[in-house]
Amino acid sequence: MDDKFSTTMRIDIAPSDLEAAGEPIKVKKKHLIKVSPKKSRSVGVKTTSTSHYQELLQSVYDAAVITDLNGVITDINLRATDFLRHQRDVLVGASILEIISGADDSLINTLVDNVENERFTLIQAHCAREDGSQFPAEIAVTHLVLDEVCLCFFMRDISIRKEQEEMLLTEHNAIHNAASGIAITNRSALFEYVNPSMLSLWGFSSADEVIGVELYDLFTDRSAVESMVEAVLGSEESWQAELVARHANGTEADIQVNATCNRDPDGELLGMVLSFVDIGDRKRADAATRQAEQHRVMLESLGAACHHLGQPATVILANLGIMERKAETASPILQELIKVSIQAAETLAEVLHKLNTVNEYRTTQYLERDGEDTDENRILDI
Repeated sequence: MDDKFSTTMRIDIAPSDLEAAGEPIKVKKKHLIKVSPKKSRSVGVKTTSTSHYQELLQSVYDAAVITDLNGVITDINLRATDFLRHQRDVLVGASILEIISGADDSLINTLVDNVENERFTLIQAHCAREDGSQFPAEIAVTHLVLDEVCLCFFMRDISIRKEQEEMLLTEHNAIHNAASGIAITNRSALFEYVNPSMLSLWGFSSADEVIGVELYDLFTDRSAVESMVEAVLGSEESWQAELVARHANGTEADIQVNATCNRDPDGELLGMVLSFVDIGDRKRADAATRQAEQHRVMLESLGAACHHLGQPATVILANLGIMERKAETASPILQELIKVSIQAAETLAEVLHKLNTVNEYRTTQYLERDGEDTDENRILDI
C-alpha cells in the first residue's frame, strides 16, 4: 500500500532572521498564475449554499484561512483577523507565505502534492502579525472543494502551550541536574523516576536498576519507611526524617529524606516526590565538633584543677623539706618516710606542671589487655 495514502505529514518551519528580529511585516499582494490541480482521489461535495459555508467558516474556533493552490488567500474568518491583527481587505489577495514566517514556495508545492495524495499536513511555525510580532502556531492544512480545490489553513495560537513546555523543560533540567537526589514514586511506593544524583547516592549505574523497585528496599528500617508512606499517601502530609540507606554494594549511609505528595493538574494524588541528601559528612563533622568542644571543656577543667592543686602541693613539699632538716637526729625509719614523701610530692608537682601545659586532649591505654581497648581503659596522655 502507498505510504502516502491517508496519512499526515508534519512540517516544522523556523522563523526567518528578519522576521524573528521583530521588524514589522509588510503583507504584499501576491497574485500568481493559477495552475490547474490534478483531480483529487476523494471528490468532495461542492458547497451550494454560500450562507452555510460562511456560517461554518466563522464558527470555527481556530483562525481559518482559505487559499487557492498558489497560496493566495481567498477568504478568512474573524478569528484570523484577531490572531493576525490584519484587516480582512489586507489579507485577502495576499500570499499565505507572508503570514507563515520562514516559509517559501516549496511549502506550497508540498501542500499541493499532499492534496493530490490525500495527505493532511500539520505545520509547526510562527505566524507574523501586522505589528511585526509573532506567535507560535500549530497549523493544520487540508483541502476544501468549492468551485475549485482550495487549501484550508486552520491556525491555533500555542503560545501558552509553548511557555508551559519550556517551563516543564526548565524544571526537568533543574531536577535532572540537581545536587540532591530526587525521585518520584507511584501510589504503590514503586519508583517511576530518579535523577542522576539519586543514582549516585545509592551507587546504582542506571535508572533501570531502580525503576519499579519498592521504596522500602532502599532503607534498613522498613517501619520508618512505612510511616513515611502512610503520612504522605495516607494522610497526604509532608514528611521529613533521617534514615539509614542501604547502598547497592550493601554498605549503609545516613540520608536526610523529604517527602511530599505528587498530584496531577486536577489535584488527584499520584504518588510521592522525594528528595535525598547524604548527611554522613555533616554528622561526622557534628560529632567531631561535639568531641572538640568536650575536649576543650575537659582541658579547661583540667587547668582549673591544676591551679587549685598546685598551692597545696607546694605547701606540702615545703613542709616536708623543713621536716627533713629537723629530723637529722630522728630514727632512720622516720627519715626514710620523710624522704619518700618528698619524692612523691616532687612527682606530684611535676605531674601538675605537665597537666597545666597540656593543649591537646589525647588518651592512651591504661592497662595492656589483649583485644580490649574500651573508653574505661583509657587515660589522658601527658
